[in-house]
Amino acid sequence: SINAGNGVLNRTIQAFTTDATAAADTVFNFGFKPRLVQFINLTDRITEEWFEGMAAGNVLHTVAAGTRTLDTGSLVVVNSDGTVTVKAAAMVASKSFVIIAEG
Repeated sequence: SINAGNGVLNRTIQAFTTDATAAADTVFNFGFKPRLVQFINLTDRITEEWFEGMAAGNVLHTVAAGTRTLDTGSLVVVNSDGTVTVKAAAMVASKSFVIIAEG
C-alpha cells in the first residue's frame, strides 16, 4: 500500500480543461511528495503514469488503442521538492485532463 509513513494515504484528484492558448509547462503542488502520478488526457484517451522507483523523466505511456510504451521524454516529472511538472507537450490546448497523485 502507499502511505505517508504514518498510515495515512495522501491522494488528490484534479480535473481541468485547457483553453486554446499555447500550452506551457505546468507545476502542481499537492502538499505531499507523490509515489504515484497518473496524468490522463480524457479527450484523446492518453495516460502518462509515473511510479516511485522509475527514473525521474520516465513514464508509462498508454494511448487510446491500448499500446503501452516507456516514454523517456520527461513528460511528467516528480521533482525533489515533491512538486510535479507536466511538460507543455502533454498539456495540449483545448483538452480535458485529470491528474491523480498518491503518496
